[in-house]
This record gives sequence, structure tokens and C-alpha cells, in this order.
Amino acid sequence: MDMKVLLISALLGFVSYVRSKTDSNICISANAKTCGECIQVGPLCAWCKDPGFKPSRCDDRDSLEKVGCTPLGIENPRGTVTIDKNKPVTNRKVDGGQNLRPDEITQIQPQKLTLNLRSGESQRFTLKFKRAEDYPIDLYFLMDLSDSMDINLKNVKNLGTELAREMQHITKDLRIGFGSFLEKNPCFPRHCSPPFSYKNVLNLTDDGALFTQEVSKQQTSGNLDFPEAGFDAIMQAAVCTEVIGWRNVTRLLVFSTDAGFHFAGDGKLGGIVRPNDGKCHLENNMYTMSNYFDYPSISQLVDTLSDNNIQTIFAVTQQFKDLYQELSALIPKSAVGTLSTNSSNVIQLIIDAYNSLSSEVILENSRLPENVSISYISHCKNGVSGKGENGRKCSDISIGDEVMFDIEITAKGCPSKGKSETIKINPLGFSEKVEIILNFICECECRKEGIQNSPECSDGNGTLECGICRCNEGRLGRLCECSQDEVPTDDLDAKCRMDNKLDICSNNGECVCGTCECKKRENPEERYSGKFCECDNFNCDRSNNKLCGGHGRCECKKCICEANYTGSACDCSLNTSTCLASNKLICNGRGICECGVCKCTDQKFEGPTCEICPNCSRICNQHKDCVECRQFRTGSKKETCEEDCRSFNITLVKTKEELPQPNGQPINKCKERDVDDCWFFFTYSTKNDDSFDVFVADIKECPSGPDIIPIVAGVVTGIVLIGLALLLIWKLLMIIHDRREFTKFEKEKMNAKWDTAENPIYKSAVTTVVNPKYEGKL
Repeated sequence: MDMKVLLISALLGFVSYVRSKTDSNICISANAKTCGECIQVGPLCAWCKDPGFKPSRCDDRDSLEKVGCTPLGIENPRGTVTIDKNKPVTNRKVDGGQNLRPDEITQIQPQKLTLNLRSGESQRFTLKFKRAEDYPIDLYFLMDLSDSMDINLKNVKNLGTELAREMQHITKDLRIGFGSFLEKNPCFPRHCSPPFSYKNVLNLTDDGALFTQEVSKQQTSGNLDFPEAGFDAIMQAAVCTEVIGWRNVTRLLVFSTDAGFHFAGDGKLGGIVRPNDGKCHLENNMYTMSNYFDYPSISQLVDTLSDNNIQTIFAVTQQFKDLYQELSALIPKSAVGTLSTNSSNVIQLIIDAYNSLSSEVILENSRLPENVSISYISHCKNGVSGKGENGRKCSDISIGDEVMFDIEITAKGCPSKGKSETIKINPLGFSEKVEIILNFICECECRKEGIQNSPECSDGNGTLECGICRCNEGRLGRLCECSQDEVPTDDLDAKCRMDNKLDICSNNGECVCGTCECKKRENPEERYSGKFCECDNFNCDRSNNKLCGGHGRCECKKCICEANYTGSACDCSLNTSTCLASNKLICNGRGICECGVCKCTDQKFEGPTCEICPNCSRICNQHKDCVECRQFRTGSKKETCEEDCRSFNITLVKTKEELPQPNGQPINKCKERDVDDCWFFFTYSTKNDDSFDVFVADIKECPSGPDIIPIVAGVVTGIVLIGLALLLIWKLLMIIHDRREFTKFEKEKMNAKWDTAENPIYKSAVTTVVNPKYEGKL
């Protein structure tokens, strides 16, 4: 039995799978007209280019082969991944030790790829990143020169040589530069530097002594409001690449201040309304457009720093640390540290921030073309993997560690331009990029083999390509047999509208030369038909989830039923065999048979054949008195039995086991209690004329009287046992009480304190008199 159920379940599962495969065939439902349209529907869709092929040309490969398309006639291009440049990541122990130039160091592999993308088909490749040993660093120190930063300026003067010495274990190729910023307003007090938004003091250099010399010349100044023009300075330091001297290495920008910042919109207070253009405007190392352009916006800074691979370290006072942490959350690859008056602490801040930034790699891609998506899966240290946004990054990376990223690129259709596109992927804060050329598979190769002015296309009115005709301009039809000049397009469409409706071919086809060509369905057994494609064989009424109940065929949205079936869904059977009751009567003579199902006309009866009488059990109680008086001569109707109980016949049997059994007959069994508290048994059955046949069992079942002796003995025993139990409980409670009292007495006795000294007011009852004459003599 279990094997049968298993086989049936497997068969149903297979049928459901096949049906789901048919229902989900998007290749046919797309109704593609050309090979290019077909292959853009999805990666499973293929095109049959065989001449004269009648079924749908756009389908999956297996289906096309099953309906007769030759293997060589199937166009099914696939996407590919080609690695154009694949230089291994640098290993200094193998690749030349410490003698490599920055452009010879490779941290990301591969460097260039070409992807041929087909719609819906993903292409994957793996990206390797290795943090190189002794990688060059460019560090530009950008400092607020307001008066409140005077102590910090003194510390920065010795920063160059000390920082180079401390960072020896990180890199031996360190270049350092210096820039300053203040504000656009006049300075105070009188003896101070003129106001400026940004000044490049020293280009990036490896000369620590020169850094100390130039920074020592700087003086602090003042301004009228507290926020500074720091954003102007960051923007110019980032975009003026040639002036600052940035290399394609790790770029660090240390921004040091003890104040807030102005951003886009604040310039309006001074009458400056032009948005910042994000371009370099340095003349003689001074920002010249501070009174012309507004401050940059935060989004401008984010994009500029990201585009130039600059990692920002905000060295600020404790008072403004929270503000710059919020800013840092918006800027990728940035960190915040607390500025100290001790120069060594400043150096340690920079080193700690650099280690924090460089220990995390985050991949970023350039703007993606239309309908192209990208996803990442990271494989980091210690077996840690990530997906989604976490798939873009790996943390806790030390020098020399390698991590992997699986990258998947998918195209959904072809871009509107249809040309190759180039995107780039780079780790944030690093100059190296991976260049990816995207080619889109939008047409089939067979299009190149097209025969122009082919005789197959209405005597040369089109190009035969991929097995179909691509009509010349001004021609219409499957074989380009119609001319737009001969028959206006409006007239053609009018011939394809039924009853002057707006829908062309009932929205189920295409008007070709004034004739409707109906769409093809995913399921080849489902078809549109009719002059205007107004009919189909799959939109009829259903019953039990079957078209036309499985007992008819669907023609033009109506069911044509088989013999013995009727109804809109052919779900009404004309066969009355299912309505026959056990007495061979249709619906037991108490109903009518409709669609093979009984509808009972007698409200007392129900069931498939109107043989069940759920309320007939009350007849037992109704006829109990008559049965009792007629058979046993007892009961409440004993005196009027002859008059009140003549409506049925009684047949006597000896025991209740001899009473008639149903055996297909509607017989009700009754069990009632008489005046002597005995049970008697009888059955009744209803005839077609509403009369009753009653059978009565002669032997009753009377309850036996109670046994008095065990009851009395049990009661007495119970009373005695309960009394003994109560005495034992009382005795136990008394013992517990006495023991507690005795313990209490013993405790008080031990705690009693007795004094043995003589009572001063006590006088003895004995008086001793001494004769002085005999004093001391016996």
C-alpha cells in the first residue's frame, strides 16, 4: 500500500513539474520576431534558423530539437570571460626586494578583463588583493592656522623627521607635504597673517628637514566666526594633483583643526552664491576663487576624495570629535583621532589611523551601464565570507595577506546604445584599478549570413536572415508580401478589428497585411483562433481544476460537453446510477437526481441517496409508550393502548441480538427504559407509505439490586479508619508540642544566671555570744 502511494505521489510530482516547465516557458510567451529579440528574453532561449521551420522558432534548445530543428540550425550564443592582463600580485622576496618602483608594485589581480554578456546570464571571475610590503605613502598635512591652534603648530614643526623615523617599519618611501587654511574674513588682532581659504605651503617631498623649515615659517591668524574654510582646503588639496605632487600610491590627507567647518550654502551669508565647481584654482599656491565660489558640499567632498583615492584622517580636538565622527561616517576610508599638544601623540594618531584604514579593503565600482548589475562575495582571513554589502570588504588585513572576491556581473537586456561599455573596480584608498570591458550579445551570428533581396521574401522585398524575412522599408508581412503604399496602415488595422473595437486582433495577435496572425502560447496545446484571434481553447470554465471538468473540449471560450454531461463546465452528469439508493429507488424516492447528485425533497432525509434521517431518533421516544404497552402491557398508555397504538405492526423476537440488522436497509435501533427501570430493545423501519415495521426483543435488561453487606462493612471500616487516623494525627501534634516546650525550658534553664554572693540584708537565726573572760581559751 505504501509503495502505491509513493508511486502515485512521484507521478503527480512529475506531472506538476512538466506542467510548471510548460507554464514558465517565457521563450514562447515573449513572441519574439527575430533571433536578436529571442536571445534577449533569457539565457535558456534559443532560435531555430532552419528554413521552413513551422513551430515557434524561439524556445529552449531541447524543445527545438524535439520538434525537428537541426542541431546546426540552433542559435544559442553564450557569454564569456577573457582575462586580458593578469600580472601576479607583488611578492618582494621574489620580485626584486626593495628595488621596485611604485608603478611596479601590484596589489590587485587581474588588471583587465573582457566580458561578453548575454541577457540574464551571469559571468563570474575572481579578484585577488594582497596588501604589499613597504608600499609608498604620500601624506599631506592640512592644518588650521587660527590662533587657537598655535600650540599644535609648534608640534607639527618637528613632525616631518619624527614621522619618517616612526614609519620606517611601515614604509621606507614616505613623502610629506603641508598646507594650511583659515577663512575668508579679516584677521585679528593686528599682528597676524592675512586671511586666506587655502594655501599650499609645501608640495609632497621626502625631505623631512625641508618640511620642518617651511612649517616653522607659518604664523597663526584669526577670523570673525568660529567655523573654518576647511572644505575649500580639502577640495583644492584633492583635485590639484599635479601641484601637490600626488603619486599613484597610498594617499593620506591629515586634516587638523579645533573648530567646525563651513559647507555649501554658508557662502550666501557673504553674498557668494555660485556652487563650487570642484576644479583646481591655485595660483602661486594660493586658492584664488574663495570669494567667487561657495564652499563645497559634503557629497562633493565624498565623490572627490573617492575619485582621487585619498584616505582622510581627521585630527581634531575632543570638543569636536563627535562632529567629525559623523562626517567620517559619510566619507569612505576615513578615520577620526583626538588631537593632543604632544607631538609624539600626533605621530601615533597618524600611525594608528593609517593602520586602521589600510587593514580594511573595500571594493568600489564605477557607474554601471543601463540594465547591468554587479554582486560581490568576499573570502577573507580565517575563513570569513560575506555577501551583499559585506561581500565588498574584508577587515583585519595585515601586510602580505591575500584575500579573494568572487564578482558576478549580469546584464538584463541590451543597453539602449548597444555598444561596449567600460567599468572599473578599485579598492577604496588604493590607486590600482581593474578595468572591465563589457560587450553585449544583442544579435545572433546568423544575422551576418543574411541574404539581401532574397526571393524567399516575396521576390526580393526583404533580407532572409536566421530563417525569417527582415522586410525592406515600406514592406510588411511575414514574407514581406504587403506594401504600405498600396494599402494604408490605418485600413490594414481596421480589417483586424472586430466590430470596430479599438483592440487589434483582440490583443491576441498581430495585424499583418490586414489579416490577424495570432500569438503562440507557451503551451503548444493552447491556441488562439478566429478571424480576429477572438477565440481560444483554454479560457473555458473549469471544474475540479480541470478544463471543462475533464468531460469536454474548449472551443472559442465555451465547453462542448461529452455525452451524458452538461453544464457550463461539463460538470453536470446525466447518469443517475450514482443516485440509486439501497432499495434501488432513485434518491430513495425522497428526492430528485441532478448532475448525478441527489437533492432530497423530504426535509427529514439527507445523505447521498436521501436514506439518512438524522432526526428520526426521536421516533424511538415517540413510540416507546406504544411499544411498551402493546408488548409488555405496561407503561403510561396501558389503559388506552388499543386506541392510541394501532398505527404499526409489532413482530416479537426473543433477544436483542435477533433484531433485524441494516444490511443495506434503513433500519433504526432503539433502546428505552420502562417503568421498572429495565431496558427494552426494538427496531423500526420506514416504508414508502410512511408506515412503520417494529421488531421488539422479549428479554429486557434489568439492573440488579445493590449488595447491602459490603456497603455497610465498607462504611463501618471507613469510619474506624478515619477515627484512627485522626487519633494518630492528634497524638503526633501533641508529641511535637511537648518537645518544643521542653526544648524551650532547657534553653531558658541554660541561660539563667545564679549569683552565689551573700545577701547583705540577710541575718542568720543563730546568735553566738562570747564570754570575754574566757576569750581565746577552750
